[in-house]
Amino acid sequence: MNLDAINRDLTALSPQDIIASALADAKAPVLTTNFGPHEAAILHMVTQVRPDIPVVWIDSGYGTEATYRFARQLIDRLGLNIRIYHPEYSRAYRSAVMGGVPEVDTPEHDEFTRQVKLEPFARAMASEAPDVWLTAIRKDQTAFRQGLEVASETKDGYLRIAPLLNWTELDVEEYLVEHDLPIEEDYYDPTKILGHRECGLHTSVGRQNKD
Repeated sequence: MNLDAINRDLTALSPQDIIASALADAKAPVLTTNFGPHEAAILHMVTQVRPDIPVVWIDSGYGTEATYRFARQLIDRLGLNIRIYHPEYSRAYRSAVMGGVPEVDTPEHDEFTRQVKLEPFARAMASEAPDVWLTAIRKDQTAFRQGLEVASETKDGYLRIAPLLNWTELDVEEYLVEHDLPIEEDYYDPTKILGHRECGLHTSVGRQNKD
């Protein structure tokens, strides 16, 4: 996989053209979503090119009521081929037996994150067996993502494509307005708590983290 050549070809393209290029030769692509505030943009863009692409959602069970309604709205409106994966233990079980969400930046919270997001994600990728993974991450979201490129290879050998990587939040919101797509602001991710933190999903799958 010649990532330098791939990134030379993709970086100058629009998100829509990046998606079209990435999907042109993909045999088993997947799109992941968390149904966060701006996720309608990537879901709309990708399904315009490949309507039946599997859309993987790791539902931790900690979403707000608004997020679940937002997810249902987009699943129906865009006809998403949704694939939902859950943690081994439910939120109710965790609250009753495990004490709920641990304090952030502790070993307990790291293990919580592994159980509610990283393990279900690994299970999803093993089940879907993609060759191309499309994700909505952007450079302006966290310090770690500022060092990423549009295309990268994961430890498991599939190609991660971030079509919106070089877009800003304003770019995404303008797209949503242009296409009359919803924004869901009442979003909560217990593995991040704060918006600028990484949960470990993107930091843990890169080949540079293999060792």
